[in-house]
Amino acid sequence: MESPVTTASNSVQKLTSKDFASDQDVRWCPGCGDYSILKQVQTVLPELGVAKENIVFVAGIGCSSRFPYYMETYGVHSIHGRATAVASGLKASRPELSVWVTAGDGDLLSIGGNHFIHILRRNFDINLLLFNNEIYGLTKGQYSPTSPEGKITKSTPVGSIDHPFNPLALAMGAEGTFIARSMDRDPKHMQGILKRAYEHKGTSFVEIYQNCNVFNDGAFEVFTEKSSKKGETLFIEHGKPLLFGENSEKGIRLDGFKPVIVNLADGFSASDLWIHDEKDRVKASMLVRFFDNPSHAGHFPRPFGIFYTEDRYCYEDAMDRQIAENIAKKGEGDLNKILRGAETWVIK
Repeated sequence: MESPVTTASNSVQKLTSKDFASDQDVRWCPGCGDYSILKQVQTVLPELGVAKENIVFVAGIGCSSRFPYYMETYGVHSIHGRATAVASGLKASRPELSVWVTAGDGDLLSIGGNHFIHILRRNFDINLLLFNNEIYGLTKGQYSPTSPEGKITKSTPVGSIDHPFNPLALAMGAEGTFIARSMDRDPKHMQGILKRAYEHKGTSFVEIYQNCNVFNDGAFEVFTEKSSKKGETLFIEHGKPLLFGENSEKGIRLDGFKPVIVNLADGFSASDLWIHDEKDRVKASMLVRFFDNPSHAGHFPRPFGIFYTEDRYCYEDAMDRQIAENIAKKGEGDLNKILRGAETWVIK
């Protein structure tokens, strides 16, 4: 790994997206949404001011897990579902590193589901990107934990009877401290979310809707196509009212604790609407439930943006403090004594 080029003044030269692209051929299917995610990550990283040798990408198994090969940083291609566990150990031992995890919906929420909820509650300072395409892509089209009910796949030929996970609701329940959603076909929005995720001190969880054009093409097109996007998406921003529609003519207000859709032409103003607050856990828990099937009449638009942020101590910081406090209290310690334990006896 080469260090960034330095000038005579010993300052780090500004990196570009090309500096973060490895020499490996990108081997995703043509048209895969992963290409966009890779591009946005490589675009954002130079703006963070972190040297390449201090960045690590960790992945498990799946299409998304090819990611470390395409990044000119350090990387770990671990085992199925265990990327978050590997990243936790890395961050605990090397807290100064910028650690990123890339995972698919099968890898993270099926075999890796238990590790997922525990990294969120422990709040390691890492960035966790979920590439959600609602299908198993690498193994050729089986249903995943986020596939909708009734989904016909190679493993559910007459339709899935499983109720799918809502990843953001799961993250809220697991005490996540940064919960956000973006999509592969909105690069500027994704770049903004990635920057905020990096700035957050704690586990930043970003769900990214990613189109698998081979095995689940068009799963999110209602949210990405020009003809439907404005009416089906709700872009939430801290301190701003919840507005959507072709000309932002619709809004969401609270009737007590019940969200309702209103039309501004009916006498409502922006001040009557729900104002988004990233720190409000109760309202965030309601927002992540805006998950109706777009084909249902009267459904809510799907929110995108940062749902919730919370300041909470990170596991690795607490661990370091605990170690330092005990060394100060008891000294460096003796390994042989520790192995023998406190209860010993002499046999006569």
